[in-house]
Amino acid sequence: MTTASDITMGSGKIRILLVNPNASKFMTDKCIGMVKPTLAPDVEVIGFTSPEPAPTAVEGNFDGVMSAAAAMRALIPIAHQYDAFLVACYSDHALIRMLREEFIQPSIGIMEASLFAARTLGNRFGLIATSKRSKAMHEDSIRHYGFDGFCSGVGSCDLGVLDFDTKSEDEVLAIMCGVAKDLVARGAECLTLGCAGMTKLKKAVEDAVGEDVQVIDGVLAGVQHLSGLVRMGGRTAKSGMYASSSKGRQGRGQSYY
Repeated sequence: MTTASDITMGSGKIRILLVNPNASKFMTDKCIGMVKPTLAPDVEVIGFTSPEPAPTAVEGNFDGVMSAAAAMRALIPIAHQYDAFLVACYSDHALIRMLREEFIQPSIGIMEASLFAARTLGNRFGLIATSKRSKAMHEDSIRHYGFDGFCSGVGSCDLGVLDFDTKSEDEVLAIMCGVAKDLVARGAECLTLGCAGMTKLKKAVEDAVGEDVQVIDGVLAGVQHLSGLVRMGGRTAKSGMYASSSKGRQGRGQSYY
């Protein structure tokens, strides 16, 4: 487990590791390219793509568990180099809690970060989901995070994660903007983009719904959230839920992970 003495917070730039739990590097690169122009001079965001056997996309519970395990094994040796971790998968991803347990650096996923931002900028929000299954999973996650009372709805685009790269941009935009307008008609004042692959389409959705509705990208929201926590000296609390299980593993002779 990383300890306070292992971290160099406050000396030089704030280093945030953007962790893409799937094995598709092009998605990591797109997130990094989008977020770089928004960074403060003292913040650096570094991309990490999970190695195989991580899946190429996370579209269900099996993919989520496989990607979390692959990512964590690769992150443990390098975690001390970073001040915070952003899990760039729009879900209540298992990796988020794994990072919080094993390290003291602040960690958040892009879904949770976007919901915090939506509740700050408006009263009711809508979520643009990729598929019907992701719609159902996001509805469960919104309840888990305690935001269900402020949600106008979750709308499905009936697309796969990789469709945002393989289908024509015009086709994807037409679907997304239709879902966005429907959510606004149902009372959403803020919209969250329910996939890291939607990042490049944020401007088009903003144009479709108008300037009075806020469109929130979880990658941008997550980077700003984490950099603020690091600046205020935030650490992951270790007195309860996020106490590391590393000593327990050592006690029972488990040297592997």
